[in-house]
Amino acid sequence: MAGGGFGAASGGGDFEAKITPLVIISCIMAASGGLMFGYDVGISGGVTSMPHFQKKFFPVVYKMTQEPGLESNYCKYDNQGLQLFTSSLYLAALMSTFVASYTTRSLGRKLTMFIAGIFFIIGTVFNAAAINLLMLIIGRILLGCGVGFANQAVPLFLSEIAPTRIRGALNILFQLNITIGILFANLINYGTNKITGGYGWRVSLGLAGIPAGLLTLGSLIVVDTPNSLIERGKLEEGKAVLKRIRGVDNVDPEFLEIVEASRVAKEV
Repeated sequence: MAGGGFGAASGGGDFEAKITPLVIISCIMAASGGLMFGYDVGISGGVTSMPHFQKKFFPVVYKMTQEPGLESNYCKYDNQGLQLFTSSLYLAALMSTFVASYTTRSLGRKLTMFIAGIFFIIGTVFNAAAINLLMLIIGRILLGCGVGFANQAVPLFLSEIAPTRIRGALNILFQLNITIGILFANLINYGTNKITGGYGWRVSLGLAGIPAGLLTLGSLIVVDTPNSLIERGKLEEGKAVLKRIRGVDNVDPEFLEIVEASRVAKEV
């Protein structure tokens, strides 16, 4: 019985819908979460190789990089503090995903993206203003929490708000922005490494505030998805939002399918 209901609820028919500006703007703004993720992934490798950054936070690593005749990068960068700086983001992302799955379901995709943006902004401030290793680690943990929340909510948001016929194209924006973020991070590191005065690493880490701000602003602008509203029992509001994002009045077939999918999901 449940299997039949699930099949009926997830038929994925091509429902009547227009490609509205609200959908395009919502998807672009939400996908900036991928830009933030990619930037954070790409920026750390370049920053940790900057001499001024090493001298301030990892003097042992800096000494090893200046060691004549030492060719092995493994030996040069074999430092627990440095590894903690790098890996803390991924560990925090993993742990925060469990909390983000709850907020995505109970509070909605929109609010979860807003929480991710706040984590990103605070983490960026800690990293750019860091005066010791503890501030760096705290900043990376906060950024990791942002990654966990964004990776939980953004792909789901994109899938649910996009019309079925262009769902794949809009959903891939998240992955595309991750790669763009990595590219920009490497280009910025290349430029900031040439800054005299020893503060180039602060610029690299601080510029993460741009995609963080985009995601936070975007989460305030976008509407929550009909699926999320219906899942939380707000049927009339969900139907009204569905009409707005589809640009048509006849949304009953898609609305009923979402309601049925929500019912089956709760049973499971």
